[in-house]
Amino acid sequence: MSEVKVSTGASVTARPRPSWLQDWRQYVVYAGFLIIFLFFAITLQDRGFLHPNNLLNIARQTAMVAVMAVTMTFVLSAGEIDLSVGSVAGLASVVAAMGVGYLGLIGGIIGGLATGIVMGLINGLLTTAIGIPSFLVTLAMMGIATGTAMWISDTAAIPIIDRTYNFFFGSGNFGPVPTLLVWMAIFAVIGHIALRRTSFGRKVLATGGSEAAARYSGVDTRGIKLRVLLLSALAASVAGMLYAGRLHSGRFQVGEGDELSVIAAAVLGGTSLFGGRGTVIGSIVGALMIGLINNGLILMGLEYSQQLIARGVIILLAVAVAGRNR
Repeated sequence: MSEVKVSTGASVTARPRPSWLQDWRQYVVYAGFLIIFLFFAITLQDRGFLHPNNLLNIARQTAMVAVMAVTMTFVLSAGEIDLSVGSVAGLASVVAAMGVGYLGLIGGIIGGLATGIVMGLINGLLTTAIGIPSFLVTLAMMGIATGTAMWISDTAAIPIIDRTYNFFFGSGNFGPVPTLLVWMAIFAVIGHIALRRTSFGRKVLATGGSEAAARYSGVDTRGIKLRVLLLSALAASVAGMLYAGRLHSGRFQVGEGDELSVIAAAVLGGTSLFGGRGTVIGSIVGALMIGLINNGLILMGLEYSQQLIARGVIILLAVAVAGRNR
């Protein structure tokens, strides 16, 4: 997958596309995924790693991170960051569960999505209208969302007994294909097309590549940043609803720590932390790589503390090899 450089006007000049030999680092995530998969397949072949149920379980566990990684790609590509996605997912799961309980299926869906819209608008407006760095805004929102979820749920799980909700938002299967995998595929396709084939995607990359140049060429950079932060929170609310459907309950703990996995997945996939470059498919593969590592380490029988160390070292090495590459 080639690096994206964009032009939205005469003042933003697109760089020539480098050959795959010159731009080899963007392929690291695919090579790394294959190497890690083969390693676990060989060392854990007697522990059921390659069993279809285990591979589908990896996809299920990864789906929510992958969904959030898609929109995180847009946020990072625009030169911003969102640290609140995990907490917004937890809050959305609680609101959706309460909505289903009090208002039915449609009320739960609307409540969950509205949570993401409100959180995203607050993040976006504070960042673009007031000028507070998105790092600080979303860091504060992380605490606000978690605290709100704990408060309204009284720190208890909110059960969801609506079978239709649970089927479509996490627990069902379309034949052999889990609904979570379908959600991940939908976000991947829409995100890839939006970033690579639309003017919105080109403006996102231009904003992150050189905000001043993009602004002089007529791009509403503040509007772009507002929209990507809104989309990020909206995707986080969908992820929270998927967590709730899979667990048959809304819990403030779901999504805890996901912000780090989501950002790591996007960066592993080739999205630049400095803006101006992003790849949705790479972010999906990065999320799957993290899920692969988690699953393999568990099957190897490592203690949780050892899993954290090994996972951190692997991700750090992968990101270091991928580098900034600009």
